[in-house]
Amino acid sequence: MRHTISVSIVYAKREKQWLIEKNVPRGTSALDLFEESGLRDECADLNEIDPQKIQFGVYAQKIAPDHLLEEGDRVEIYRPLAADPKEVRRKLALMGKTMGKKVQL
Repeated sequence: MRHTISVSIVYAKREKQWLIEKNVPRGTSALDLFEESGLRDECADLNEIDPQKIQFGVYAQKIAPDHLLEEGDRVEIYRPLAADPKEVRRKLALMGKTMGKKVQL
């Protein structure tokens, strides 16, 4: 049995994306990987968020910060939404607009 696993962590902003691959000990959590990744040093906006409140996912499935990683996992860091999509649609509907989808009658 191997004592380390191969995992990656990804983060994306409009202008740049990061993909960091690491070998970590078994029992490493998503939060541990984030702290070890060095992304805090490269992305100032990540320093403004309490690490316990960062939203993580593995292949688009939300996970808790203490989720233990498995071989091959790709941890995704989710940015907070700039606006609530439901609220945006509601405001557009009040103006008689849509989100760019053509409605056929």
